[in-house]
Amino acid sequence: MFELSLLQWLIVILSAIFIGFTKTGVSSLGILVVTILMYVFPAKESVGILLPLLIVGDIFAVIYYRRSVVWNYLISLIPWVLIGILIGYFVLDQVNSDQLKPIIGALVLALIILHVSRERLGERFNQMLPKSLGFTLLMGVLAGFTTMIGNAAGGVMAVYLLVKGLPKREFIGTGAWFFLFVNLIKVPFYISLGLITFESISFNLWLVPTIIVGAFIGVKVLPLIPQKTFQILILAFAAIGALRLLFV
Repeated sequence: MFELSLLQWLIVILSAIFIGFTKTGVSSLGILVVTILMYVFPAKESVGILLPLLIVGDIFAVIYYRRSVVWNYLISLIPWVLIGILIGYFVLDQVNSDQLKPIIGALVLALIILHVSRERLGERFNQMLPKSLGFTLLMGVLAGFTTMIGNAAGGVMAVYLLVKGLPKREFIGTGAWFFLFVNLIKVPFYISLGLITFESISFNLWLVPTIIVGAFIGVKVLPLIPQKTFQILILAFAAIGALRLLFV
């Protein structure tokens, strides 16, 4: 078991709750979780600790949204996602935690900019993006790379599914199945890199109830929270965290 201070435990528990929220509709929270866990654990270690927690959230989301999925949008994306995962695997194998921090910081900032651009431009954003094989290829490779390097593909997938014009429930359900699939694929790679160990899995097990509680709270409470204000706050905190990863 990892030896953590009371403050570090609070941060980890909060992150687990945020994972539950992320999997029940607030995808921007995933960006925040990626950055704040790196204040408790070394960058590479945090990636391995986060993945099993995300899988627990994915399973909950898939059960909840099991009928709300558009399979053809996922199937067309998968080959390119696998290429991105392989590229990310070799990058992770070559860098240490200090080198990984600015890489993830830059990726998080790019995803935040992508998210904000999508929000500000609305339908114009969709019209600017080609609905072609090239677009699918680019989104797939980017999603695979960002999810492998730092579990941070939420922004890329949000843009991809938005361009496909999915209703809200299908948007969440299709994304849930996608992340369950790719996160399970990543497990043997992370084990090979020594990022998932018996010790980290034992630590993850303590947090499973917290993730489930967070997911249930998200389902019940999320409709009551002003979405716009909530996302602005989360993105602002994530941007601060990303800048610190870049320059600290």
